[in-house]
Amino acid sequence: MDEKFVFEIIDRIEGTKIEEVEVEKDGVKIKVKQYVGPKEVHNISSNTPSVEIKEYITPTGTPSVETTAKEEKNYHVIKSPLIGTFYRAPSPGAPPFVEEGDIVSKGQVLCIIEALKVMNEIESDINGKIVKILVENGQPVEYGQELFYIEPM
Repeated sequence: MDEKFVFEIIDRIEGTKIEEVEVEKDGVKIKVKQYVGPKEVHNISSNTPSVEIKEYITPTGTPSVETTAKEEKNYHVIKSPLIGTFYRAPSPGAPPFVEEGDIVSKGQVLCIIEALKVMNEIESDINGKIVKILVENGQPVEYGQELFYIEPM
């Protein structure tokens, strides 16, 4: 069962009234539970101990000052393409890939997201200036979470 299939399940039930879905494919059984409350947490686990993904979703509400500033300035947003752990540097003790104020080129690595013990390099899809880094090193990120604001150049 591939990671894309798991994310597709999450996407399909998110925002619906479905509370739980159980799927078995290729001998792997996955259960997705959606909780409603101040925070939503999706737990996906299988009968294989090495496959466990947790997605943390913060509650929605009024836009923050940062969101309003982003919309006014029309910044480009780099979002997480998967659930995992955000890392700013290639290894502990190494300098970060980018800092706020840095000029980046299309295809330049901005961070790493570790998912299922795989290190995924996240690259810039435009040329621009890093205006804001929205996630702290070592923090969990969810699918679609905003990671960087980039001012296009």
